Amino acid sequence: MRKLVCFVTCGLLLAVSPVALQAQGKASSTDMQILRDKIKADKKLLVADNLQLTDKEAKGFWPIYDAYQKDLQKINEHLGKTIEQYAEGYNKDSLTDADAKKLISEAIGVEESEVKLHRTYLGKLEKVLPGKKVARYLQIETKIRALIRFELAAQIPLVE
Repeated sequence: MRKLVCFVTCGLLLAVSPVALQAQGKASSTDMQILRDKIKADKKLLVADNLQLTDKEAKGFWPIYDAYQKDLQKINEHLGKTIEQYAEGYNKDSLTDADAKKLISEAIGVEESEVKLHRTYLGKLEKVLPGKKVARYLQIETKIRALIRFELAAQIPLVE
């Protein structure tokens, strides 16, 4: 299971900033889409294995899961754009105090969006799953996000 979590995490990192890999010539847009599709399927498998849903629970859960992932992708794209803006300023050594304040605001906005997303979907999940399964699902999502944040933090240099 750890191997799958690592694979999913790496893939989600690619989803956060695919432009960087394409700019380096490491992957075409078709290759990136194939990889994203594979990672989505693997993540779904990871969730399914860990939740062990009944048929009734699955019928209610998977549409909510798909909607959540779609909304989460929007947050990932916002995060990716914020990182790209920072990287551009950092690489050109042109990051101003005003730029830094704007990026801080954007980063906090991403975190706020994630919390809002959890709150929005909590009620929907509680209608179709028992409390323990809701908690387990949100833990899985939170752990994956924590791994992504850890990897990003390790790769993003401190502001100078």
